[in-house]
Amino acid sequence: MRTYFLLITAFVCLASLKAQQDDLLSLLEEEETTEYINASFKTNRVINFHSLENTAGGVLDFKIGHRFGTLNGGFYELFGLDNATIRLGLDYGISDVFTVGLGRSSYQKTYDGYVKYKWLRQSTGKRNMPISAALLLTSAVQTLAWANPERDNFFSSRLYYTTQLIIGRKFNESFSLQLSPTMVHRNLVRTNTEKNDVYGVGAAGRFKLTKRISVNAEYMYLLPGQVASDIKPSLSLGFDIETGGHVFQLHFTNSTSMIEKGFIAENTNSWADGGIHFGFNVSRVFTIVRKKVPVI
Repeated sequence: MRTYFLLITAFVCLASLKAQQDDLLSLLEEEETTEYINASFKTNRVINFHSLENTAGGVLDFKIGHRFGTLNGGFYELFGLDNATIRLGLDYGISDVFTVGLGRSSYQKTYDGYVKYKWLRQSTGKRNMPISAALLLTSAVQTLAWANPERDNFFSSRLYYTTQLIIGRKFNESFSLQLSPTMVHRNLVRTNTEKNDVYGVGAAGRFKLTKRISVNAEYMYLLPGQVASDIKPSLSLGFDIETGGHVFQLHFTNSTSMIEKGFIAENTNSWADGGIHFGFNVSRVFTIVRKKVPVI
């Protein structure tokens, strides 16, 4: 009788352990079935373009953008080193998919702000999503002194807006590609032949060379008949170099401005005649709000 009791007790214990194990495996499967793809680009910028990536939730990203003068300035201007355009910016991650940012550029003494929301995340597993997609909304105000202060000038003439859809994919650990359909609205344009709304499509890519170095490229195509004949498409080539908490981006670009309204709708430099800036972006991140680690 005692033997039967022990056997029954052992059977019940084993059944209970098996049920607990099944429940635990079920929970683990539910939690680990979707794997999100990250680091398609090293920072939330390619060079001038916004990338697919967002600043992580609770993280503040301080950015310094710098462009020397153009190489065709020759030896007299030391091939552009005598001149400089800068932008200082702060990007903050409200969450891993929602980022806000502010900046100030020496180009036309411009202040800018943006919001970016990633509404699709590339993933595998239970939820298989082949692409990532984000919506970018920006606004900017230039604060140069009025060229003709005697005439009626309106604050609204200083305002610019951008709407951009960013769609892309990280194909493997080395290669990422994105497309950026874009509309820039300018409240005031230079001539009657120019459009207030400028439409274009940007393409950007990243190829990883080593664990800490990658090569980036970006190009903005503008639909014809929207801007003056002296406006040129923005083309940039560069390298990302990661060093701990910093990311250095070294690049060559024909764009002086580092925000959308400038490098899309106002760029007058051309690679063909040496209108190329050497420049760099420096990114330094600070964790403001630490994520809570669940206690098991």
